[in-house]
Amino acid sequence: MDTAPEAVERPARSRPTGGPARTAAFFDLDKTIIAKSSALAFSRPFYQGGLINRRAVLKSAYAQFVFLVGGADHDQMEKMREYLSALTRGWNVQQVREIVAETLHGLIDPLIYEEAASLIEQHHAAGRDVVIVSSSGVEVVEPIGALLGADHVIATRLMIEDGRYTGEIEYYAYAENKAAAIRELAALEGYNLAECYAYSDSVTDLPLLEAVGRPSAVNPDRSLRKEALARDWPVLVFNRPIELHRRLPEFRAPSRTVLAAVAIGTACVTAGVVWHLAKQRRPEL
Repeated sequence: MDTAPEAVERPARSRPTGGPARTAAFFDLDKTIIAKSSALAFSRPFYQGGLINRRAVLKSAYAQFVFLVGGADHDQMEKMREYLSALTRGWNVQQVREIVAETLHGLIDPLIYEEAASLIEQHHAAGRDVVIVSSSGVEVVEPIGALLGADHVIATRLMIEDGRYTGEIEYYAYAENKAAAIRELAALEGYNLAECYAYSDSVTDLPLLEAVGRPSAVNPDRSLRKEALARDWPVLVFNRPIELHRRLPEFRAPSRTVLAAVAIGTACVTAGVVWHLAKQRRPEL
């Protein structure tokens, strides 16, 4: 049932006018594009930067092991969310961004699935936008998006006061929130979701997959595999992590300046989507 869809476009490329509605490919990040949890991959650099202690590093390593072996169900995701939000309380935002920029290439580049990189290229070549939709923090996801040439990023945002994280979550990119965010982005960008693609490994992303007309399960957990087979969705196996500079000899990792600039640019659209969603939900509180 493996399929090889087509792809997206770079922000600098001119967009066709007067043609059919635009389309996009929405990618989950962890175990779909990269072979680990992006939120936990930076535990060692954060330790070296003095943000966490050795016990937290070991706990992150164990969580990574559990994540890789069995995936993460709703309860595990909630525990991870609570743990990470509490862990980051008081962290200096600028320091986190600098650590990510300094270590991104060495940490993330070797973890990118070759199959995912090929899909991203194919979608770009076909004129589709590539959008990464991840529960990990925006400070981690946006630079990874810049590394991969993604057009937009939707990610979890932590609350910030006086340049430090408060330990509270402003927006959690998870489950139905992901689906709501891509619908909002589709309205802004003019995507026809019935013709869009989506890829994820987790049953918690079922709302995301159901929101598009061309969903695929990638390295699915047991529950998502069952759903995919029942709905006749393609089931893709990505198992070849490869360094981008080896796959593409001309590839050069973006500089820290470029990563920061792209992160700020993608943050503008993401922030608008998140703000609008939060505003819509406010009367229900």
